[in-house]
Amino acid sequence: MATLLFETHSLTTDNERGRATGWLGGTLSARGRALAAELGARRAGQVDRVYASDLARAVDTAEIAFGATEVPIELDWRLREIDYGELNGASATAVERERVHRVDAPFPCGESYRQVVARVAAFLGDVRCAESERILVIGHTATRWALDQLLAGASLADVVARPFAWREGWEYEFERTPRPVPIGSS
Repeated sequence: MATLLFETHSLTTDNERGRATGWLGGTLSARGRALAAELGARRAGQVDRVYASDLARAVDTAEIAFGATEVPIELDWRLREIDYGELNGASATAVERERVHRVDAPFPCGESYRQVVARVAAFLGDVRCAESERILVIGHTATRWALDQLLAGASLADVVARPFAWREGWEYEFERTPRPVPIGSS
């Protein structure tokens, strides 16, 4: 069984201003750049491969943390934050009020959390790694919630309803063929 480590992208200027970046690229703040360097130091020697969202804030986090190492970095759009649609770039408070209503119903012109789970499941199905390999995924809040459902069996409705609590990484046991999650399940 492989180990999947998860880290959120580093702090952005939008995070500091209380904005929900969504599918916008985002820019790491000075503190975020320092946190990305700390991530690289903290995970040094623990990671065989890095997969990151293709949004700028995740790419920059991966590059600052691992760009000068031999650890391969692969970008994958399926690791993106949820598409808030019309609320991309809106206040984090406005998005927070909508979250619990968007488990199955998409944000206007965006996507639902269930759709995020489906794309993260597709990503996991495509990951090629050795049984003992340790992979690191750098993503977003919605990426983590999808991993919580897919790899830890958490209820999607429950994780979306809880406030996001940042910490220095999460760890999951990763079977190379994750169990499929039906579209209508929690």
